[in-house]
Formats: sequence, structure tokens, C-alpha cells
Amino acid sequence: MVSKLWNNYNSKQAYDGYFTKDNKLRKHATIISSILERYGKKKLQEIEKNCQSTISARGINFRVYAANNRAEQKKWPLDIIPRIIPKIQWNKVSKGLKQRSKALNLFIDDVYNQKKIFKDNIVPKEIIYNSPFYVKECDGFSPKYKAWANISGIDLIRNKNGDYLVLEDNLRVPSGVSYMLENRMVMRDVFPELFTRYKVSSIHQYTNKLYNCMLECIPKKTTNPHMVLLTPGVYNSAYFEHAYLAQQMGIDLVESSDLILSKDNYVYIKTISGRKRVDVIYRRVNDDYLDPTLWIKDSSLGLAGVINSWKEKKVAIVNAPGSGVADDKAVYAFVPKMIEFFLNEKPKLNQVKTYLCAFEKDKKFVLDNINKLVLKPVNESGGYGILIGPNATKKELEDYKLKIISNPRNFVAQPLIKLSTSPTLIKTSIQPRHIDLRPFILSGNDTFVTNGGLTRVALEKGSTIVNSSQGGGSKDTWVIN
Repeated sequence: MVSKLWNNYNSKQAYDGYFTKDNKLRKHATIISSILERYGKKKLQEIEKNCQSTISARGINFRVYAANNRAEQKKWPLDIIPRIIPKIQWNKVSKGLKQRSKALNLFIDDVYNQKKIFKDNIVPKEIIYNSPFYVKECDGFSPKYKAWANISGIDLIRNKNGDYLVLEDNLRVPSGVSYMLENRMVMRDVFPELFTRYKVSSIHQYTNKLYNCMLECIPKKTTNPHMVLLTPGVYNSAYFEHAYLAQQMGIDLVESSDLILSKDNYVYIKTISGRKRVDVIYRRVNDDYLDPTLWIKDSSLGLAGVINSWKEKKVAIVNAPGSGVADDKAVYAFVPKMIEFFLNEKPKLNQVKTYLCAFEKDKKFVLDNINKLVLKPVNESGGYGILIGPNATKKELEDYKLKIISNPRNFVAQPLIKLSTSPTLIKTSIQPRHIDLRPFILSGNDTFVTNGGLTRVALEKGSTIVNSSQGGGSKDTWVIN
């Protein structure tokens, strides 16, 4: 055992980021371990208290919806012990994320244009055409650089051997990057000594990279480009992020009422000095609400006719409408084949075995083994609708079976993989807690991957639910040289 600080730390249940299975500190964790030991529990609690005060002072928050459908504002949960990833490991992961992002964008473009992937039977067309995220209005359109998902968040986990696996692709309106950036700012404030002892890769170029990525998306060159971030409004769960990113990039944060469509199909923002033409809309509004002339008719969150403006290349929309077709959890199962098909390469990152209940053979296997699997609806996010078979009651399993039988296309299943763990301060002791990682990838003329990402942590002992909306927390993620 290393010291009294780690007396109750058991790292044998899963791959741990700080300790080996025989309870020896990993090389990258020796410095931070000595600092934590020197500080002791009392000092660490002081840092934790300071951390919470700083989060409150900076107004870092998110919203969750209670049972009565009222939005409740909560303070962002940040653990003060960082997750550490050696650069040599991250370089391999980063290459895999770039590869995957490129293949997914090519796939989306193919779905709406040449449809080669159907003709060659790589992906069954019924899987796509039955997806709630397939947008038929996008047929025949291709955005600049064939970059549909300009911003993606690809969720990673580590298995018992420490191998990185892709758990999920988020390509519609992925969230969390503001918390990644704020976590770093808070940690620098409350735990500065750590940054003097480690060479931590910067993440703060992200907003500049995002700004430039959006500039690249402008269909036609202009001398004075104008970009806006379209938010559903202050009661949205991710409103903090919307405001943060707009402020960091120096662009207008707008709601639909701030925009107008001209007779010649250009988008304008209404200002006190008159109308200004908009070249790029970074939308944080789901497809369904984006254009009430096409989809949800009474939506007040979008702009009537904006899709026509986009298709006529009079405005860019980031991420492009229709990009969610590659976000569908059923489509996830085919990504390795996509990589081979479009890039003629083997996948650099593996992913979790996935059973598609839309296929009779897979459905039978899932129903027969439901108590051993993790069940997921294909069109939910935030951890909602997930059932972890081994932890479920007999009634919950039977109820879920009925859901699968009534709508098999809507469900997938995966084996239960023990997420890796990382030391986490729980009241007065340091304990292992399960974590995942959401790196952010920008796609345009080139592909950029953040150094690390947002590490989410399940704060309840034994839990693997990391989503903040479900009681999870977060860590600053360090990629170190």
C-alpha cells in the first residue's frame, strides 16, 4: 500500500487510471500522489470547498428537468483530482478519432447523395430510412468539404485491459465542451501546484479552432462574415454552454425571434442599427424545431424557411441538418465497416459489440439474455431510457422486453463493460469511481481533436451512470508529456 491516504482504495474491480491491479502507482500518478499525501484530508477538503466557491462565483451551472417538467438549475459538479492520460497514449486515440470522424462525415454525405453504402450492402437502407434522424429534405445536398458534423463528441471508455473503446457517437448538437474548458480554469485557480509539476497540454485553443471551423463553412467568401449561435433559450439544459461559447468566440447569441428571412432567402439578424446578414448559424436547436415550415409546425425555436436558405447556400448551418443520421445508436454498429468502405483502412479504435433488435437473430439473443446486457433506446441521450440488465428487477426486465417486442428498431443492446476508474474525493476519503471521456472533434477543411476532453464520473459507488443529469460529476482531463 502506498500510504494511509489510499488505505481504503481498491482498484482491482476495473482498470484504474492511477493504480495497477497489484496496487502499484502508475508512473504518471506518482507526483500527484505525493502531493495529495502531503496535503492530507483536511487540506484537500479546503481545496474542494474553494472549488465549489469558485464554481458558484463563475456561475458554472446546468439545468435538469424535474418530474413536474420544471427546469431546475444546478451547480456544475467538479472533482478536484484530475484524470491523467500520457501523451503517447493520447496520440493513438486522437488518430482513431480523426479517422472515425472522417468516415462518419463521408457516410452522411453518401446517404444523402450517391448512396453507395446501400448499393454495396454495407448498411441496410431500412436501418437508415427508418431512423428518426434521417431528413429526406437533405437529399441531393452536400455542405462544404462534405463536413456535416462539424462538431462531434465521441464518447470513449476503457475496458478491463485499459483499451480505449468507442461507446457512442454524438453528431447532432453535442454538448459539454464549455465544461471541459471551465474545469481547466477552475483547477488552475484552486490547485495551482499541480500545474507546476506536470506539463499539461493546452485545451484553450478550442474556441479559436471552432471559430475558424465555422468561418470555413461559409458557402461564399465575404469580407465581413457574421456568425450567430442559435439557442432555444435560457431554460434549455445547456444554456450556460450556449452563452459561454458565444461570448468566447465574440459572436451573437440569438433566439429565433432575433432572426428574419428575406424574400430572396438570406438570413438576417435584427439589431438596433438595422439588419445584418448572417453567414453561419451554429445551431443548438434539434432538427425537428429548426424550420416550422417543414417539421414541428408550432415550433418557436427555429426560423421558417431556413432550410431552403441553407440548401441554396445562402447560409451555413453548423452542424448540418440531417447529420443525426449517423448519431443513431443502431447505425453505430456499422461504423467499422464504414471506415473500411470509405477510407480503405482498418479502424484504429475498437468499439463495443452491439446487438440490433431490428434484426430477428439479434432480437432473440437480447430477449434470451436481457439480464446480462445493457439496453438502450436508439434515439435518447443523457442516459435516459437505459436499463442495465444485471442491476434490474424482474419486473423492469419484463417491461423492457415488451418495449423491444413492440418496437424492435428502437432498441440496441450491448454487453456490460466495467468502465475504468479514477481516484475521486468522496467527502473525506479518496475512492475509485467509474469514468468515461468525451473528446471533441472539429471537421471542416481539416480535422482537429481536443487534447483530452470532458471526463464524466459516476459519483455513486458501483454506478456506471456518468451523466450530470443523472447525478454524475466531472474531472479535468490532462494529457501530459
